[in-house]
Amino acid sequence: SGGGGGGANRDEKQAALMQKRLEEKRKHAKGDEDDEKSQVVGEKWAAPFKSSRDYPDLPPNEIFVDKDAMTVFVPISGAHVPIHISTIKTLVQPEPDKASYLRLNFYAPGQSLKDAPPAMARAVERFGKRDVFVKELLFRSLEQRKLNAAYRQIHELRKRYKSDQDQKAEERDLVVQEQLVKLPRPPRLSDVTLRPFISGKKTTGTVEIHKNGLRFISKKNETLDIIFANVKHALFQPCENEVIVLLHLHLKHPIMVGKKKSADVQFMTEVVDASLALDNARRSMYDPDELDEEQRQRDLRKKLNKIFKDFSKQIEQHAAAARLEFDIPYRDLAFHGVPHREMVLIQPTVHCLVCLTETPFFVVELDHVEHVHFERCTLRATNFDMVLINKNFNLNPWVINAIPMTELDAIQEWLTDCSLTYTAGQASLSWKQVMNLVKSDDRFYEDTDEDGEDKPAGWQFLQAEDDDADGDGDDADDDDDYEQDAADDDDDDDDDDDE
Repeated sequence: SGGGGGGANRDEKQAALMQKRLEEKRKHAKGDEDDEKSQVVGEKWAAPFKSSRDYPDLPPNEIFVDKDAMTVFVPISGAHVPIHISTIKTLVQPEPDKASYLRLNFYAPGQSLKDAPPAMARAVERFGKRDVFVKELLFRSLEQRKLNAAYRQIHELRKRYKSDQDQKAEERDLVVQEQLVKLPRPPRLSDVTLRPFISGKKTTGTVEIHKNGLRFISKKNETLDIIFANVKHALFQPCENEVIVLLHLHLKHPIMVGKKKSADVQFMTEVVDASLALDNARRSMYDPDELDEEQRQRDLRKKLNKIFKDFSKQIEQHAAAARLEFDIPYRDLAFHGVPHREMVLIQPTVHCLVCLTETPFFVVELDHVEHVHFERCTLRATNFDMVLINKNFNLNPWVINAIPMTELDAIQEWLTDCSLTYTAGQASLSWKQVMNLVKSDDRFYEDTDEDGEDKPAGWQFLQAEDDDADGDGDDADDDDDYEQDAADDDDDDDDDDDE
């Protein structure tokens, strides 16, 4: 925290905020437990065949792949046994000798279930200690052609099954949107780029405002509808020091953009061409053409900012029923950091913390933030990391790395103004272990443990661990001083001997 009276006042506000949050969490702890219990729902296996009478015509003593039922029939002791494709972990063709071989490896207890389909992973966890699992089957045939065909068909079926499961996972939390009600002459914004792209390396086209939503029509005649009722946050970022001006929509429920699910949709226009900017970089600052070009760029920025702002106002008028309002990021509170792979400018808004100029987008809703922790906060450090802990402890925290240390005071002030609690420490923590620890602690928000012993309540343990680290650091310094004194004494003794 910062020094002086401002820092002391902020520390007092933080202490009051922390206490208020602890009281709220203790009050709702019982209700949260009930909610978690109600969310545990069993899932049954879906058997592709009810009885052997439903089997297709099967060739004797051969592996048969039923693509429609996602099932592989394998011959065992003269009878065909159906195996669902989700149970097969890998398939291998060992080196042939006089005969050919095909080995099927299955998911079984004691193996990593990281890549297993969810239903298979649950079955292994549930029945692994009680039932016997087949780990592998090896088939031998003198006809290499048939085993090669079976290998190819099973391999293709596994790819198809995985693709189907990935698609279902993408669409699992999609909500059916209401139909777009079209206007005869909708207001339009032309020559804008849609991000994420529907297809290819770039998607450009026109945005139309209709009665209950927006429609984007690309130059390839691809369409994307966004219903006003599904928009949670709308942001207008004018072109100031960036090369783009944009309108960004953060959605309540994800929609499919092309073949991928996205909770963010953006319409943007580049103000200056990247190649043009490089050409300008080689000119002299006193070049009259350069001065004219800069003036043209300023005029273009001003014109595009006005066009996008006017269009956002038109959207607000048509979306009055959905109470949609566009916010502008606070550039004066912006700071640099690395939320993904590169250093970007991160800006707060009324409800979010965002980076909208680079992809993937970084959008954190402040309502979803439980607590903020700052890592690597030492006197010698030039930058620090910021960890925003999600209220849903099953989701990973958001991490922004390499924020300049000069920004720490302003960020802490902003968090306090937003009524968000924070702690700061010197160490970089393993957040997977921290969150597992928090989830397993039934008395996390209490100030005593099960034995009645005092302990830090809630996220105060992060600060407490840092204090312990400070104490350990002092001891280490004392040890270093002692070793240095001893070394000095030895040097003095050597000097006496020399005399």
